[in-house]
Amino acid sequence: MKYIKAEILVGLFVLLGIIASVVLALKVAGLVLDSDTQSYKLYAKFENIGSLRLRAPVRIGGVLIGRVSNISLDKQSLTPVVELSIEQQYNQISSESKAAIQTSGIIGEQYISITPGFYDEDMGSEYFKDGDYFTDTGSALVLEDLISKFVFNSSQDKKEDQKVADEQDKE
Repeated sequence: MKYIKAEILVGLFVLLGIIASVVLALKVAGLVLDSDTQSYKLYAKFENIGSLRLRAPVRIGGVLIGRVSNISLDKQSLTPVVELSIEQQYNQISSESKAAIQTSGIIGEQYISITPGFYDEDMGSEYFKDGDYFTDTGSALVLEDLISKFVFNSSQDKKEDQKVADEQDKE
């Protein structure tokens, strides 16, 4: 009976530590416990999404405005379709805007970057509405593809230089 109070306090302290660790892990992972935020859906078709993941950030000028909520394949064109869940407070995105897949750093996470487009009511510009598609998109740059293009083009250039040198030697 003498140590019961101390044991209860230690137990509460450990329980609070576990709860704090779970909340911290959710914050670091970008998950949110409250689902009260109102959002609307926008869609974008890309040729290549690279390693884009669900819950990847959607940003305008570095400011988080939403998350990737679904990635699927268009059955007719067989191109990736990315569903973006945008917070309702950012409902004035021009339909002339561009969505592109960017990478944080050299090997960092991939995210969707929206470049705001021109908006002019007199020119007939509109804002995106729930369910609209981006018409201008930029696919992900895949590092392996860039390296292979560089290596392949280097070897092609060497072969062409050798051909030119051989032809000049014959003359």
